[in-house]
Amino acid sequence: MEAIITFSVYCIGMLVIGLWTYSKTSTLSDYILGGRSLNPWVAALSAQASDFSGWLLLGLPGAVYASGISGLWIGVGLAVGAYLNWQFIAKRLRRYTEVSNDSVTLPEFFENRFRDKSHSLRVVSALFILIFYMIYVASGLVASGKLFVAIFDGMTFTQGLWIGAIVVIAYTFLGGFLAASYTDFIQGSLMFLALIIAPIYIIWGHLGGLSGLWTKLSSINPDLLYVTRNVTSDFGEGVFWQSAGTATFITIISLLAWGLGYPGQPHIIARFMGIRSAKDVPKARMIAMIWIGISLLGAIFVALAGIAYFDVPLDDPEQVFIRLIQVVFNPWVAGFLLAAVLAAIMSTMDSQLVVACSALAEDFYKPFFRKNSSQKELMWVGRIATVVIAGIALALASSGSQSVLGIVAYAWAGFGSVFGPPVIFALWWRRTTGLGVLFGMLVGGITVILWEVFPSISAALGVEGLYSLVPGFVLSCLVIWIVSLMGKAHPEVEAEYNQAIAD
Repeated sequence: MEAIITFSVYCIGMLVIGLWTYSKTSTLSDYILGGRSLNPWVAALSAQASDFSGWLLLGLPGAVYASGISGLWIGVGLAVGAYLNWQFIAKRLRRYTEVSNDSVTLPEFFENRFRDKSHSLRVVSALFILIFYMIYVASGLVASGKLFVAIFDGMTFTQGLWIGAIVVIAYTFLGGFLAASYTDFIQGSLMFLALIIAPIYIIWGHLGGLSGLWTKLSSINPDLLYVTRNVTSDFGEGVFWQSAGTATFITIISLLAWGLGYPGQPHIIARFMGIRSAKDVPKARMIAMIWIGISLLGAIFVALAGIAYFDVPLDDPEQVFIRLIQVVFNPWVAGFLLAAVLAAIMSTMDSQLVVACSALAEDFYKPFFRKNSSQKELMWVGRIATVVIAGIALALASSGSQSVLGIVAYAWAGFGSVFGPPVIFALWWRRTTGLGVLFGMLVGGITVILWEVFPSISAALGVEGLYSLVPGFVLSCLVIWIVSLMGKAHPEVEAEYNQAIAD
């Protein structure tokens, strides 16, 4: 009963924010970018909450629980990638998108940046956004389904999917980017508190502090404390730390490579575009990195505490945070901490839905169906697109994989390979051409899809198990560089580039 009350209060609070931001949303720009009005705190926490999502409280603890402390390599890669993203992408992207005809979406920015009158850059990038976001939103729905099944007796996985979908669709439909950003700020704060309170209380209250935790882990399996322990990204078959071997070079590179994906995640870099001023970026970066460092450590220690606490290994490693909360804390505190899991899940889904619906409204509907459509009309097209895209993701979640980290890994690699290299080259190399970016996006996206669908490719190349983001990112960079060198410099484009990068 306590969990039901806590979850109800939380969901009502999210809907209230949706209603409040509804009155502040009158144009498509308001709906998909909030009028570029985010302060540093909201920009930082909403960016990181939408980044880490249910992965932080389900996927990462699952990785560490399944393989020991070696699972932290994913966290290391992400922390480094997040810092570099804030340091080298945020400020320049904020300035450049405004200089480049006030672009409010990533596809629109590519089109304006390279003067692409054929609209091919806009269409291809929007298509990839729709494809991978349907997969990404599905991972959030899978996480919500797991959460509700674990908490409420008798609830089915499908019912959990529907509850999570209805709540996040409702407030995103109403308030768009602002609703997503302000709810993400609250959700990020909840996640942060949960990942401080839970490991400290469990480790010092039940396991005898860090020395007791380390002693217990060593007695279970000393290899759990080695950072080169083998790790897997799919936990559907149970716990692997009882028989896992030494991590290979390919494994460690694959885990660290998660950081490469940051510049290509539209739902994260949308916060850079929506921040109030480029001058606010350094403060936002500091807030974000403190949040990331403490949250990642909290997630890792939650998983290690789970290995030490449970005598019988869990069937599903991704449930370790939820199970610990349920057995250690009183029902009211547990309800609050479990609401943080729901917050983590929703904080990413709402952001992804906003970006995906903006791709439909701004990058398909307006250029090809109604060039003279009003802002109000476009805003409602975006709202309808939110429902449609969420519905397709719901269907995928109902019939697809049940591993949150597995689904996220696929979508993360897709975005990282399709958009990461184009964003980097567009912001940092004046000789980049639109044709180079177009071919780079196609090669990056196709590489990831083929790499995931046909594992025999990596085996034939002698790099079996290599994360698809690595070849996708590298090949995309090479293609952009080569094709751009073969093209001609555009004086108008280079002049705008010089204006955008000027301090």
